Amino acid sequence: MQQIIHYLSYWDSALAIVLVFGGLIFFHELGHFIAFRLFGVGVITFSVGMGPRAWGVKRGKTEYRISWFPIGGYVAGVGEYSKDVETLGFTQEESIASRPAWQRLLIAFAGPFMNLVIAWLIYWGMIASMGMSVTLPQVGGIIKGSAAEQAGMLPGDMITEIDGVAIERWAQVPEIVGASGGRQLSVQAERDGSLMNFSIVPRRSERVNIFGETETAWLLGVQASGRVRYEEKGFSESSWLGLRQTWNMIDLTLTSIKKMLFGSVPADSVGGPILIAQMLGEQARAGFAPLMLLAALISVNLGLLNLLPIPVLDGGTILFCLIEMVIRRPVPEKVQEWSMKAGAALLIALMVFATFNDIMRWFK
Repeated sequence: MQQIIHYLSYWDSALAIVLVFGGLIFFHELGHFIAFRLFGVGVITFSVGMGPRAWGVKRGKTEYRISWFPIGGYVAGVGEYSKDVETLGFTQEESIASRPAWQRLLIAFAGPFMNLVIAWLIYWGMIASMGMSVTLPQVGGIIKGSAAEQAGMLPGDMITEIDGVAIERWAQVPEIVGASGGRQLSVQAERDGSLMNFSIVPRRSERVNIFGETETAWLLGVQASGRVRYEEKGFSESSWLGLRQTWNMIDLTLTSIKKMLFGSVPADSVGGPILIAQMLGEQARAGFAPLMLLAALISVNLGLLNLLPIPVLDGGTILFCLIEMVIRRPVPEKVQEWSMKAGAALLIALMVFATFNDIMRWFK
């Protein structure tokens, strides 16, 4: 029986991977589809899934289909991949080639934008239904030989004040300690219902940040327990908090990309599809909420990565449109063609590199 449950847990993980990946790519393509419709561009096919057609129905001039490979999907607009328009039952006016550059730019932008909207809706829904999670200022671990250990702090202590400032969330602790400049701090903590007072002098020490970089900062030598509380929020406030969380994830992702480009983040930290699938599987086993929060983060990453100015990505199309708007004529087809080939080669190389990192990480 335990063996059956063990295998079923992996089926749950596989289903989560398909639904999250497939769902996020589907909504990306839905963004393009909506933009096509808004600007009167004909749509040949809207497919849920990739590969050969499993089932489909035609409405008007558009075929809506389900394809056999259940990850992702695509939308094919008239004139996107072929100049053959009339034989498909469309007019030249319905071709994307007949649209001005600014409309083609917005059509390309609509897919990544939809991914950001989906992330916002996930955060909004999670906060509205569960409340805003706040990490408690509880000590989970004490670094050996640190100032906190020498002062007598213990795991489980709940920090309530630092230098007279009330502490309600863990984020306040590194912020106040980091700004102390190394001066002595008066720390109050609750332990087993009693208040304890400590005089601690922070030490300049090394730590590893979320990007894997080693940095120096003033530290007490304590680690968060990870316990959280949930603050109930109203529907409209949850909308604003969800938007703020989406922006925080956008900022985090852009900072990560910048650090990778400039080499401050090690190249072997780059992850690919295997790492993402592994993370989705772990979060699926952890529960619905962790899975949805990871889905929101992946959606932000998918949207921003598609906006990179690399031909074959939406960002490459946007770049060509911007150039066309400046020079008042389309970028030569030969230039676009060779750029697409170079962009495809770059993406394949990056995918191979990221997958190699995943495999090496797996063996480690």
